[in-house]
Amino acid sequence: MRSGEELDGFEGEASSTSMISGASSPYQPTTEPVSQRRGLAGLRCDPDYLRGALGCLKVAQVILALIAFICIETIMECSPCEGLYFFEFVSCSAFVVTGVLLILFSLNLHVRIPQINWNLTDLVNTGLSTFFFFIASIVLAALNHKTGAEIAAVIFGFLATAVYAVNTFLAVQKWRVSVHQQSTSDYIRARTESRDVDGRPEIQRLDT
Repeated sequence: MRSGEELDGFEGEASSTSMISGASSPYQPTTEPVSQRRGLAGLRCDPDYLRGALGCLKVAQVILALIAFICIETIMECSPCEGLYFFEFVSCSAFVVTGVLLILFSLNLHVRIPQINWNLTDLVNTGLSTFFFFIASIVLAALNHKTGAEIAAVIFGFLATAVYAVNTFLAVQKWRVSVHQQSTSDYIRARTESRDVDGRPEIQRLDT
């Protein structure tokens, strides 16, 4: 029968052995918080953006551009075809680019790429889409052959132009606000740094 000292020594050796084996075990539970894990698993839709003005406009732009593209794709014969091809390119490009931006903004993926000025990117996209949709709709209206598909494409083209124009106006305002906030924060940071420099004692050099 073992004495008390021997049992205490045995328990100490067992506990130290278990600690060592636990430290070297490859099956340790991870201590990394779930919120810090990166990847597509943590994506969440932002309902506030989709319910806002810019989100609703983005959804309307994607739908109108898609409908206009479908209408132009149903035309089997054309002469001349330059206006049709141009309208097809504009509607397809607007649908793809705006759809990508809608996904990025609605899932808050743009915050993971802070190197890009997303307000300016949205402004450029909406401005160019407004201009090219307007030109493409006018050209198609001037060269159409009074078919139902061409008339429908022209109508949805002008509707898309109007929606993009409204979005451009709101994007300009949002971009100006962001620029003003950035300049204000830079000014405050510069004032704070200058005060820190003025508050430091002068460093005197000692002659050797």
